[in-house]
Amino acid sequence: MWILPLIGYLGVVVGFSFLTLAIASGLYYLSELVEEHTVLARRVLTRLIYGIIIVQILLLLFDKFPFSLSLLSVVSHLIYASNLRRFPIVKLSDPLFIISCILVCLNHWLWFRHFSRPGPAQGVSSWRQPYQPDYENMPTFTQVASYFGLCVWLVPFALFVSLSAGDNVLPSMGSEYATGDYNASRLPGSSDAKGKNKNVGLAKALVDNIRDWASETGELMGFYKGDRTRGF
Repeated sequence: MWILPLIGYLGVVVGFSFLTLAIASGLYYLSELVEEHTVLARRVLTRLIYGIIIVQILLLLFDKFPFSLSLLSVVSHLIYASNLRRFPIVKLSDPLFIISCILVCLNHWLWFRHFSRPGPAQGVSSWRQPYQPDYENMPTFTQVASYFGLCVWLVPFALFVSLSAGDNVLPSMGSEYATGDYNASRLPGSSDAKGKNKNVGLAKALVDNIRDWASETGELMGFYKGDRTRGF
């Protein structure tokens, strides 16, 4: 067969493209909602963080989750909550924001390593094979994926959608607030903070910059004609 495998590859590419567009559209829409309902978004994020902390403590007490990893998760979510003190503005050079990014990666790696290693057998006959892994009590893929989605990724993802870098651009595009050089007149609520200088979410700014980059790249490569071209 020659044609059917090509159709299969084409279907994978098209499906991945639609999935990417759906995720980008969802991020953009959520960022718009947060911009319109800032107070409600902060309240929801605060309750979400403390709710996950309670879930983590319950997992430690009833499901015998490792104490060290559970403590790391609780401390991580408390640090995530500290990013809400100037919500929705975030200073990308803030040590707490940098530590939060590091903790997201650290939690993902440590919990992935924990779930990928089955614990020792704890049954009645485990004394015969004390080093035999306990495969029967291993969590299922659904349980592990749900834990990662709710207790590891949910709060960082929500913060990424909600927080704003300021000045409508990412730091790579020259955001003054993100680098710490900002004026009080450009903060939200001032006369200059409306319209063009309105703070937008990190997710929305990322989608906008990727869209602009793709448009400019397509024009430079001659895929279509447009008024915007990137200078050399």
